[in-house]
Amino acid sequence: MTELELKYGCNPNQKPSRIFAQSGELPITVLNGKPGYINLLDAFNSYQLACELRAATGYPAAASFKHVSPAGAAIGLPLTDLERAVYFAPEGDISPQAAAYIRARGADRVSAYGDWAALSDECDEDTARALLPEVSDGVIAPSFSEKALEILRQKRKGGYNVVQIDANYVPNPVERRDVYGVTFEQGRNELKIDASLLQNVVTENKNLPEAAARDLIIALITLKYTQSNSVCYAKDGGAIGVGAGQQSRIHCTRLAGSKADNRRLREHKKVLDLPFLDDIARPARDNAIDLYISDEADDVLRDGEWQTLFTERPRRFTPEERRVWIAAQSGVALGSDAFFPFGDNIERANRSGVRYIAQPGGSIRDDNVIATCDKYGIAMAFTGIRLFHH
Repeated sequence: MTELELKYGCNPNQKPSRIFAQSGELPITVLNGKPGYINLLDAFNSYQLACELRAATGYPAAASFKHVSPAGAAIGLPLTDLERAVYFAPEGDISPQAAAYIRARGADRVSAYGDWAALSDECDEDTARALLPEVSDGVIAPSFSEKALEILRQKRKGGYNVVQIDANYVPNPVERRDVYGVTFEQGRNELKIDASLLQNVVTENKNLPEAAARDLIIALITLKYTQSNSVCYAKDGGAIGVGAGQQSRIHCTRLAGSKADNRRLREHKKVLDLPFLDDIARPARDNAIDLYISDEADDVLRDGEWQTLFTERPRRFTPEERRVWIAAQSGVALGSDAFFPFGDNIERANRSGVRYIAQPGGSIRDDNVIATCDKYGIAMAFTGIRLFHH
């Protein structure tokens, strides 16, 4: 297949729409459904991210994409009992590939609503079962087991998008795209992200444990495929907060930090014990949790409205409970796609438990940023590499 006709482009008025190979065959086969323009942008970007995580860590990896940026990305470390509860994981054994997707989807379940899933390895039965109850637009993987395909074809009344990609595909080293009738051309970003980028630790604390270095690598690879400006918080083998597409670096740090805080709050007993009605739908439950752990909890707990979600009215967090719980977070890694211009980014990151940072360096205020890290005992590496993605 040299081309694939699409229903429309980014919006219904943008016709005609297609993808095509300028030479040779397209590297994908649509096994089910009819993916659209944005679906395939998400598919190709997310698959690259998952494959790079796989290559860098040795673990099966997955990404959950929305509007050409990751809502989450992770590797297939085993899930703890607490993580199973937080991520609403199915009971029983879970394959590493399934664990990677569950962890990626669980980073930010509200943003991941209607996501595109990318898998580095074969989509097995466990992963398909993890995808089945989620509101998702489609999945891309190098292969699918027969049982996985059977399960996925049950989604969206048989219309779920399932795309298989050639694992041996090598893209052209030069990329082109048209904007306003003008063709842009650049070399592909083939930068390899690994531990060698973390050698230049510029802070007084130079201790980067193996797990922290792994999480920094995960954060940096995630940033490579996140619309800039962007900052990523990561912990325990996955992104826990992605701040994408902000014009200001501090706003990236705040946005990603608030998502990381929400991920931390979901581990609180109050959230785990929320008395949901048995028939509550997943999206309604996810939205209710998001509101409950935010400052907008009163929107959920208004007189009468809670009865559509809970068997009894839950008691909301007090500001002090929220502050103490978030303050107990520690060991978080943070990556930035460009340098931090001011120490305020470090101040905000510290409030979300960040203890390890990787960023390019090169600001005229590097000394201030380093001094702020030293104030909190944060270890920071200068990578010397910018990771803008547009």
